[in-house]
Amino acid sequence: MRRSLIVPAVVVAALATGAAPAGATNECKGLQICVRVAGPWVVVPVSQSAQRPQVEFQLSCPRGYIVGGLDAELSDRAIDVAFLAKIGSPVNPGVSTSRAAVFVATYTGGSLRTATFRPHIGCVPASGGGSGPVPYRTSVTLAPAAFPPGQPTTRRVRTLRLRAGATQTAVRGCAGNERLVRAWHAVGFYTAHAPDAGLVRSVATSRTVANGRVVVRTRSGDALRGVRAIVQVGAVCAGGA
Repeated sequence: MRRSLIVPAVVVAALATGAAPAGATNECKGLQICVRVAGPWVVVPVSQSAQRPQVEFQLSCPRGYIVGGLDAELSDRAIDVAFLAKIGSPVNPGVSTSRAAVFVATYTGGSLRTATFRPHIGCVPASGGGSGPVPYRTSVTLAPAAFPPGQPTTRRVRTLRLRAGATQTAVRGCAGNERLVRAWHAVGFYTAHAPDAGLVRSVATSRTVANGRVVVRTRSGDALRGVRAIVQVGAVCAGGA
């Protein structure tokens, strides 16, 4: 699936207008029918290198709904959050978005500290969206050997619940007729507030890619006891039907 990176801002703006109560997130702002979905606190890798690492996290609507608005909570103002959107016109739910939204976060601060963000999506009935990407057309024709944006990749995701004091492995691969083009993983904590440094450090991960499969090994400490935490493993696959 070909996508573009949209809204490179500290807080992701909702694809809607209107007012929301003070202190509330805005993923349903201006939407008459909207189901709120909140993700976990996702750990953002921290570095002071010239090429800052990113983390991706996919959050999905219930079946029959598509993403109509987005927002995020940050543990640090230096976290830059965006989301991946499909190329098409007009920019609206069902054209730019689908049932799931992929958030991309980067830590931009000048000092090393614990950084997390919590993604939010507002879901609207799928029947109210568009039919898919609609490339712009006028009398101008495509140049030879040029093609409009399509959906050449598929994101395949597995989410694993973590257990305190355990070593676990999560594996995700592509279908037999697909090829792996990119891999990613993210750790998330379902806590009321941003997790502290000790809780974040209690989960160690390592990722390898072999034979078209993404393998993430996790080691969780005792600090995780009583906390709902996950690791999400993703494979971006090309080819297929």
